Amino acid sequence: MTSPFLHVAPDDIEATSFRMIEAELPRPLDPLTAPIVKRVIHATADFDYVDSLVFSDSAVPQALAALEQGATIVTDTRMAQAGINQAALERLGCASHCYMADPETAAMAAAQGVTRASAAVDRAVELPGPLVFAVGNAPTALVRLHQLMTAGQLNPALVVAVPVGFVNVVAAKELILAAAVPHIVNRGRKGGSTVAAAIINALLYQLARG
Repeated sequence: MTSPFLHVAPDDIEATSFRMIEAELPRPLDPLTAPIVKRVIHATADFDYVDSLVFSDSAVPQALAALEQGATIVTDTRMAQAGINQAALERLGCASHCYMADPETAAMAAAQGVTRASAAVDRAVELPGPLVFAVGNAPTALVRLHQLMTAGQLNPALVVAVPVGFVNVVAAKELILAAAVPHIVNRGRKGGSTVAAAIINALLYQLARG
């Protein structure tokens, strides 16, 4: 009986996966954004991201420049933070922060009557720049980012807006799509911490491996 399994060496699994993705792409991709789109597909096995991921003008080169300057990545979940390649961050002199689970964040949120995601954004304002926000779960983080950017209190190098879900998710993403900030946004309800981490990793790998 013929085995249904491919015989792939462990070290070649990722490369084989990317060759399969390239073979199944529904259309050619922009060379500038292709590494990001393909890594998101690799993380999700979902080819809808070919059409739903939206990149602002110059988002990728601006993000790469920020990472080369030792940007700080701010995530809205520990899962997204854990999914970012730490070795690649360190090679570029970058760092990552997630304030969501901190007691101080919970206390701020309770005192202000807001979500922990919103309070976590307020805490991140004090971090040294350039700042890259990777939001994969909390639309209220995007709403607070938009408020601070509109008030001139925050100027991120990049906002990755890919929260997953139903309540206020689409509307929050549209806020970022309409903003002047460099952004990578997934339109609609799909996204998640895995997608946020995949986008950041795709950017890191372009520099770390290059």
